[in-house]
Amino acid sequence: MKNYTFDFYNSASLKSYNLNDTMRFQLSILDRMDPITKKHSENVANLVCRICEYLHFNTHVIIQSTMNAYLHDVGKLSIPKEILNKPDKLTDEEFEIIKTHTTKGYEICMKNPELRQYAQTALCHHEALNGTGYPNGLTKKDIPYISQIVRVADEYDAIVTKRQYKTHINISETLKDLIKDTSPDEHIKLIALDQLKHNEKLGKINPRILKLLFKVVIDDIIYEIASIENYIKYLKAEIKRLETAESYYNKMNTAKKEKDKNYFLEGVKMLLLKEENVDNFLTILNEYKTALSKKENEIGKLNNEIKIIKKLKV
Repeated sequence: MKNYTFDFYNSASLKSYNLNDTMRFQLSILDRMDPITKKHSENVANLVCRICEYLHFNTHVIIQSTMNAYLHDVGKLSIPKEILNKPDKLTDEEFEIIKTHTTKGYEICMKNPELRQYAQTALCHHEALNGTGYPNGLTKKDIPYISQIVRVADEYDAIVTKRQYKTHINISETLKDLIKDTSPDEHIKLIALDQLKHNEKLGKINPRILKLLFKVVIDDIIYEIASIENYIKYLKAEIKRLETAESYYNKMNTAKKEKDKNYFLEGVKMLLLKEENVDNFLTILNEYKTALSKKENEIGKLNNEIKIIKKLKV
């Protein structure tokens, strides 16, 4: 059976922006990252690029924002690999070390004139609007807008990766979790610090940006549906071919004369492809039918996800 693969992140928008040689040199630092962090950085850049398009930023700002997103986790180059890639839950001490990737990223960018323009995003992408983020506990008015965008994309991709989504089915559950981060933290009301009390009505992430992420996710679901529909066309064509072979096969088995049996056998063989033969083509036909039913069911679930997302309130 033909292999079906789906790219969870449709990068069509990202590829439409031509990065100049300087930017490509700047991005070469990604090659020093571990594969997981590099992939995450690429995913976040993809999402940020498309959110910025929905914000109607001009091309220069979109590219600048996308580059910031690519390099937001550059500080993880300084985090010990045994902590960065630890499969088990981090200890409190290890989490504190992980958190230093923001300040380390800032330092890396500031030391390199080519990267200095990305330093603030490396530093601020874990800050929260209500002042509960790190490393400096900044509040909304002090957090660069691009950092607010990167934070939303960063959280979304982190959850997607952790939950190992291969399709957008049930992706609305992740978006519901992100909606919680737009709401005020109850415990903030108990904290006496003035800056937190001043921001007690804010959540951690920007609700407007999250709404635009919803649009990006819906775009990706539509892209996934289109990809599945193309695969369904392939399956239907293969099923039709093998059902024709099956009709010849049945006629062969009911034929009385040897001449007719051989005629229908040759008809079967003419319809089979390289890896198929008279002994296995019916099994392959059933596999195609099962796959077709599964993919048609997936389209129904994906369309339902779109309906759910459109009803979500932020």
